[in-house]
Amino acid sequence: MTDAVLYELKDRIATITLNRPETRNALSDEVVPALIAQLERAEADPAVSCIILTGAGTSFSSGGNLKEIRAMTQEKKLSVHGIRNWYLDCIQQIPRTMAKLTVPVICAVNGHAIGAGCDLTMMCDIRIASEKAVFAESFMRVGLIPGDGGAWFLPRVIGLSRACEMSYTCDLIDAHKAERWGMVSEVVQHDALLFAARAMAQRIVAHPPIGIRYAKKLLMESQQMPLSAALEMAAGMQATLQNTADHLEAIDAALEKRTPVFKGA
Repeated sequence: MTDAVLYELKDRIATITLNRPETRNALSDEVVPALIAQLERAEADPAVSCIILTGAGTSFSSGGNLKEIRAMTQEKKLSVHGIRNWYLDCIQQIPRTMAKLTVPVICAVNGHAIGAGCDLTMMCDIRIASEKAVFAESFMRVGLIPGDGGAWFLPRVIGLSRACEMSYTCDLIDAHKAERWGMVSEVVQHDALLFAARAMAQRIVAHPPIGIRYAKKLLMESQQMPLSAALEMAAGMQATLQNTADHLEAIDAALEKRTPVFKGA
């Protein structure tokens, strides 16, 4: 694997780190496929029950690489069709991959999350911010719109009116305002960020591995279906889970007043 995106697995928690601090972790043509590969690696591993996504250095992600974006028209002379295909085949593979994950994702926002970097945080299930975190939906500063799915994700997190405000003004939103707006669950001291993210991840992975993935799948897919279909999905999932060894272990442990030992079966 390239070192553009780092991967560490410990205690059922996969920590994925954007690792190009010299570009403030811009989502370049090098970083995007590396990020997708590491996300897919975590999803495919039954030993993973939670992902922490963060950035190396002082920024989470500065968003799209402006030099690469400029080169599309100035050096490469890509046509409208060619640029459209780049979005479909490159940057938009991130939201498609994130949307398929059944593993919960905690975003530990360690600094600036700008443009596509802001949108990437919105694709995660839970966001914890360092007091140094700053968010901006800043595409209009360079005359563009969020081509990465941000217009779909951001209003679902903070509501349409505030998403419009961020998109039209490109204003910087500090960590505490982000917390008030519901963009993040918690703001912590910068040096305590990964500790806080890991503490939350540990509370998640304490539960049965299959159940964790089913819970996320049910929550995510229920947002896009009518109640009747969501109830039908829940019934099928529940029937499956009630036939797992981990479900029986959880009940036995509760009755016997001991800590359960789950095996992902």
